[in-house]
Amino acid sequence: MNRIAFFSRLCSLLLITVYAWAPAHAFGLYPQQLSDRKSETSVSKTYFGETEGQKVYQYTLTNSNGLQVKVINYGGTITDIITPDNKGQMGSIVLGFDSLSSYTGRANALMGASVGRVANRITDKRFTLDGKEYILTSNIHGGMKGFDKRVWAIDAPRDKKEAAIQMTYFSKDGEEGFPGNLQVTITYTLTEANELKIDYSAKTDQATPVILTNHSYFNLSGGKDNKALNTELTIHADQYLEASEGNFPTGKRLDVKGTPFDFTSPQLIGLRIADVKQNNGYDLTYVLRNQSGKLALAATAYDSLSGRAMEVYTTEPGVVFYTGNYLSERTKGRGGKPFAKNGAFCLETQHFPDSPNHPDFPNSILRPGETYQSQTVYKFMTGQPVGREVSQTLPGRLKGN
Repeated sequence: MNRIAFFSRLCSLLLITVYAWAPAHAFGLYPQQLSDRKSETSVSKTYFGETEGQKVYQYTLTNSNGLQVKVINYGGTITDIITPDNKGQMGSIVLGFDSLSSYTGRANALMGASVGRVANRITDKRFTLDGKEYILTSNIHGGMKGFDKRVWAIDAPRDKKEAAIQMTYFSKDGEEGFPGNLQVTITYTLTEANELKIDYSAKTDQATPVILTNHSYFNLSGGKDNKALNTELTIHADQYLEASEGNFPTGKRLDVKGTPFDFTSPQLIGLRIADVKQNNGYDLTYVLRNQSGKLALAATAYDSLSGRAMEVYTTEPGVVFYTGNYLSERTKGRGGKPFAKNGAFCLETQHFPDSPNHPDFPNSILRPGETYQSQTVYKFMTGQPVGREVSQTLPGRLKGN
């Protein structure tokens, strides 16, 4: 065998070996299937940028099924959730940005952020507690510089059997006008059951209101539909909170029956959104049936185009349903793709807005010696979610929205 033939034979053998050992999807031979890939449970860290002299990192949680959740310690923000569709192809189901400058910019719309010290609204940016009036820097989302605009510290998770990270923030007495030094911890856990668990805890040295939530924008199509109007939604609530202009609760609880707000059985989000005159679309607080403080199913969502489904469980008494009414194509998201009005929906599990000013609402005041605890779980799957059998009379996907 001459030298040329020898090297030709050697190259052929090497190629055969590579094809035998490498995954086929690495060569584009077939789509990446969830069943084809088994990942190691892991947490990885990459540098994401710097703001106000503080370094920000992105943490990627991966479970053995290949699902990924990405979180940055700026705002305790979920930047990405990557799950399979019904063909096993992976895609992101939340809106987000590629750069820290977009998250710190004015157009970020709380994208994926952790919101506090008091999420949502407080009338006239003031409340009275134990006979003393407190005036805040803003009437919404924890003040001018709430938890969503703070850099959080990272602690190592205690249980390394599952992919998890723990973020902490110390909110000083008087910050944004709130009383008391508040120590807050948020733990993000991606389980082997394809659940994202978000556990909140907090302690204070003075009485203070605490309402925490996450503000992720979901689009279960994974980019196949630039709007979320064809998402089929169920909310386990028979009542919602009446709101005045500016979306401040009046204190009244109204029945959803006979209104466009009735999602007690599965409905397409876009089916009756045109009938919602206030807030340019859905933006209201539902009074969940479960008021026990124990974890219970709050909502389910299903996208027929991708086959993805999501179940939301929470210990909270309410959930704010928001349909991205002010998202605009002027703002570019991940990969330079422009957002669209109603391009995603939020399910913000929390105590009721303006609770400090409504004594009849579930208590939101944390006192010294007590521990604030709350849990929300997002479970991801493909196929029909719980209870979908009652929705077979729904029309097909809406067009022209």
